[in-house]
Amino acid sequence: MAVNTSREEWKIYQNVFDKFTIALIRKLISQDYFEELEMPLAVGKEANVFIAKTKDQNRVIVKIYRLENCSFNKMFDYIKQDPRYLSMRKNRRDIVFSWVQREYRNLLLAREAINVPTPIIFKNNILVLEMIGEPSPMLKDKKPKNPKKFLDLILKDVKSLWKQGLVHGDLSAFNILNNSEKPIFIDFSQATVTKSFDAKELLLRDLKNIKQFFAKLKTDLDVDKTYNEIISK
Repeated sequence: MAVNTSREEWKIYQNVFDKFTIALIRKLISQDYFEELEMPLAVGKEANVFIAKTKDQNRVIVKIYRLENCSFNKMFDYIKQDPRYLSMRKNRRDIVFSWVQREYRNLLLAREAINVPTPIIFKNNILVLEMIGEPSPMLKDKKPKNPKKFLDLILKDVKSLWKQGLVHGDLSAFNILNNSEKPIFIDFSQATVTKSFDAKELLLRDLKNIKQFFAKLKTDLDVDKTYNEIISK
């Protein structure tokens, strides 16, 4: 496996590089999806995220879900509500692999309505994505110059997603990028179709999370009004 970084820097990421995952990374490299993992980008609740270099010197995002140190019971609680996965067995690897597949499918669906990173390929517990910006910072790290305008753009995307039949389900300042003062939603593993039993509950939670962040920027959001506008259309 090609890794362009120091041994010390990677120690905190060793829990993701089991033998199965290393073999999978090598396979993706052999298939020219990328040449090497250049650097770590983020550590999430269930996955580690890396920047990888391609043969043509471009960059992609490689998201690797941990096979052992993950909350697979929590994953199962979410995915069993999704009508696309009603036959899901409660098996750790099956759940993780389906979780990654679901994020890939959700991104394909979302990109028909809003701007999201283009999913390139998924293999078991690895998802390869387009990198937005160099990369673009999370909203929590780069507050918008015009909070009201940025909030309006977020709500426009939330509404467009719902109309497309999808709800993000885990929307916050951690998974919205500030790409040149325009929001880009990321992390679609918890997203589900609006036909799911818990879709409206997830939509309401998304709106409350957004309200909480923008309240710090002295920008208000009427959650109940916005929620009712979205579900009535």
